[in-house]
Amino acid sequence: MTRSLKKGPHIDPKLLKKIEGKSAQTEPMIKTWSRASQIAPEMVGFLFGVYNGKTHLEVRVTEDMVGHRLGEFSPTKKFVRHGGKMQKELEQKKKESEIAAAKAAKSETPAKKK
Repeated sequence: MTRSLKKGPHIDPKLLKKIEGKSAQTEPMIKTWSRASQIAPEMVGFLFGVYNGKTHLEVRVTEDMVGHRLGEFSPTKKFVRHGGKMQKELEQKKKESEIAAAKAAKSETPAKKK
């Protein structure tokens, strides 16, 4: 749901106070827990540490991000790959083939030098 145009964008006042009068180049990471705050044009260039429930993830604000929420760039869930026993077997075969290819390449190199 979008916010009413009459109300304007929601930006945490504490967050605006932290960036007020400072330059993006000299300011270190600004930690924030306000994931719902919209990104304003004044925030472009700053490095924010957006809390994801466990740690602060670094988010460097660019012009393309203006109008989005800070929380959109700090995922809260960690993706654990799909698969199971079959996936592990495929990965093991791939790893073995890479090792065999590396050994073959290594054995070819000294033969060329002779």
